[in-house]
Amino acid sequence: MSASRPRGGARFIVVNGVRVLDETDSPAAALKTAQEHMYRGRFEAALEALAPLLGAEPDHAEALYMRAACLRYLDRREEAFDALAALKAAAPEFGRAYQEEGHLHRARGREQEALAAYRRACRFNPALHASWMAQAEILEAQGHGEEARQARAQGERILALPKELVSVTHLLHEDRILKAEKLCRAFLQKHPHHVEAMRLLAAIAKRFGVMEDAEFLLESAIGFEPDNVQLRLDYIEVLRKRQKFAKALEEARLLHEREPDNPLFASHHAIELMQTGDYPAAISLFDAVLKRVPDDPATLTSRAHALKTAGRQEEAVASYRRAAEVKPDHGDAWYGLANLKTYRFTRDEIAAMERQEARPDLAFADRIHLCFALGKAHEDHERYERSFEYYARGNALKRRQTRYTSAQMEEEFEAQKRVCTRELFESKGETGHPAPDPIFIVGLPRAGSTLIEQILASHSQIDGTLELPNILALSHRLRGRKRVGGQTRYPAILAELSGEKLRELGADYIEGTALHRRGAPFFTDKMPNNFRHIGLIKLILPNAKIIDARRHPMACCFSGFKQLFAEGQEFTYGLEEIGRYYRGYVDLMAHWDEVLPGAVLRVHHEDVVDDLEGQVRRMLDYLGLPFEPACVEFHKTRREVRTASSEQVRQPIFRSGTEQWRHFEPWLDELKTALGPALTGYRD
Repeated sequence: MSASRPRGGARFIVVNGVRVLDETDSPAAALKTAQEHMYRGRFEAALEALAPLLGAEPDHAEALYMRAACLRYLDRREEAFDALAALKAAAPEFGRAYQEEGHLHRARGREQEALAAYRRACRFNPALHASWMAQAEILEAQGHGEEARQARAQGERILALPKELVSVTHLLHEDRILKAEKLCRAFLQKHPHHVEAMRLLAAIAKRFGVMEDAEFLLESAIGFEPDNVQLRLDYIEVLRKRQKFAKALEEARLLHEREPDNPLFASHHAIELMQTGDYPAAISLFDAVLKRVPDDPATLTSRAHALKTAGRQEEAVASYRRAAEVKPDHGDAWYGLANLKTYRFTRDEIAAMERQEARPDLAFADRIHLCFALGKAHEDHERYERSFEYYARGNALKRRQTRYTSAQMEEEFEAQKRVCTRELFESKGETGHPAPDPIFIVGLPRAGSTLIEQILASHSQIDGTLELPNILALSHRLRGRKRVGGQTRYPAILAELSGEKLRELGADYIEGTALHRRGAPFFTDKMPNNFRHIGLIKLILPNAKIIDARRHPMACCFSGFKQLFAEGQEFTYGLEEIGRYYRGYVDLMAHWDEVLPGAVLRVHHEDVVDDLEGQVRRMLDYLGLPFEPACVEFHKTRREVRTASSEQVRQPIFRSGTEQWRHFEPWLDELKTALGPALTGYRD
């Protein structure tokens, strides 16, 4: 072992011929030294300073970016491309990586490849002034004057921003949120009415999940600049995330009415119509957009989503396929077809998807969608090993985007058990809101909850709604903002809430969900993750009914592993993670059974498949409702269904799905180990 120090660089040691950082030097010191060398044009010295850091942390994004830039300046282009490939693998949405790629392509005279790279750079980080201006120059040279003007305007807008806010934008889009927040708040203290700073702080609040702050900031900013379109679009998104669907729809409608011919505003209006369940109006708007912007792949895909939910499957298939035809790398469209569950890809379509997935320049999100779609395609053709490879690849890519840890979730489960004791419920009595209307269907995704919902929604006295986010949103509000190293207030705060407050929260839930009801005395809420908040539910709504939809752990977990969820459900993107989550779920449900005896009805998916009428009668008895034959003929019920099982529940019940996981059993040992005692004790 020997030690040395690059010229002016961090100290490193050599172990078995590999240079690594000395523990007395930090990555920040190495980066600072390399940066100083780059400013002075000493690119070889900068590479020397970066080497030990990359030896210790091969995936360090900033170090890889600096290495690629140094190699470009040294005209070592192939090495620079290799460094960028490593950077994009480590941080797929690192905007400056694509900007650097654009510079490399441009140096080789490959203007079209450069333009694509610069566009991608700006998509991942809209504050990259050099990428906007490079686009403008290339587009101008190609005779695309209007596009060039728009790109130049974006570049000039960034140039006109205070440098602090440009830095905030870089930090925000490179996932350095705490530093971005600190810098943005410091700027706003000096310039309290700066609209762009308010918008950026709202974006940071949204990333933290503090939607109340985001809404307040955007509302205030709109007061200063009511005609700022970006503010209003951000505001609509936050309103939607806060489940203020009526208000979001109103804001989108006003934008659309202001410029009826603007396809962007029409699309946003259509999306908000979907949120409130008006699918015919949404589809009509999407059709109008497509008349103005024919074959726009994003609109075709959104329209297909709406058609699927409305039960118009053939039209949805046609719209998805057209989107994939006009943009073959549009992963969302390919996955939309796969997510119909009943669609079977042709061999030509599989080959087309594989060609796209093999492209080195494929966008990260498109690659994820294509991997999950190819997993489904090969599974349908009984190529199970190939199918598993794609599912595993898609999950590994998706897992890079998440911050989920099993240990943190297990601590949340334990916190519920510590706080929500029998004594707590006895001390609060039934002081919450007395409404008996809600029927909560809880459990894990892909456990058969959509089937149960469809059965119950076929009853004349029950409205089927969707996965309502209201309870999760309430738990986040009660949680408050977690400080670094600190604890959240939830669930401990449940012991502090007065009876009056519990009634108020229950009333808020009833009022907030009214938008999704159609007039029946009861309604379903099938957000599966609500099982983590049964204590909260029973305190604010003591007369609510709760059905636990449970499925064999291997079937349930592997079905979740195969599913690419629109958002949330981050525990599904790894076999160990989903196995530990299922185990924690079974354990927490046993706790609820103990402290709230008889409050939850457990319904096993396999029992529903084997004895449909018997289980229907059992559920209706629990709900205190008379038997209706329509519940057994649930597949004839016409209603919007948003989940991945939408097409499956429009068919008679089938048994084939209960054992599909066995085709993949050779690759599921990690899942079995993670499940532990839940593998056999899930029915206890």
